[in-house]
Amino acid sequence: MKILIGDDHLLFREGLRRLLEQLHGDATFIEAGTFNELLDRCRSDITYDIVLMDLHMPNWPGFDGLRDVQALQPGVPIVVISASEALGDIRGALDHGATGYIPKSSSVKVMMGALNLVFSGGIYVPPGALTASMDAAPRRRSPLDVADRSGGYGLTQRQREVLECLRLGKSNKQIAYELGLSEGTVKIHVTAIFKSLGVKNRTQAVIAAAAMTA
Repeated sequence: MKILIGDDHLLFREGLRRLLEQLHGDATFIEAGTFNELLDRCRSDITYDIVLMDLHMPNWPGFDGLRDVQALQPGVPIVVISASEALGDIRGALDHGATGYIPKSSSVKVMMGALNLVFSGGIYVPPGALTASMDAAPRRRSPLDVADRSGGYGLTQRQREVLECLRLGKSNKQIAYELGLSEGTVKIHVTAIFKSLGVKNRTQAVIAAAAMTA
């Protein structure tokens, strides 16, 4: 496993590396101390398994920088690990393609659990961010406001099962296998979930799913 760590604090990179070694003892680590160095590492011939990066590093161009990394390492999960716990930073990172956001203030236990979830293909969002997002959002009628007859909050029972699988980071193929459905049927359910929740992608659906159970 090849892991790219981008952070301008050497001590934090070393500490994160030690944590990751507990999860993947055979991992290879490549590090960058500025955003430009991170891009240089992404331009190399190496295809990383995951990119872990801070926000506001030297040369940080703003959230569009996440898309620059995605363009150079297509399909590779990007997880932000940042000292910032501002809702704007969390939502900005997720809206620009990050597959997770872990605050640096997290305990070792929480960070290990979050990293485990990410490595398993899931998406980690700070629970506090979900609560703040719900409190800050203007109230309007949505599928989450009115439960259907089965208590599904606008979703069928099957759609809720598919949504739970999305929360766990499972692919359409995995979902189809576990629920005994065809991949085409799963795609139809996913599209219906996005429409019902008013979201555009899996990350936003996961946030909505967590909000439903908060």
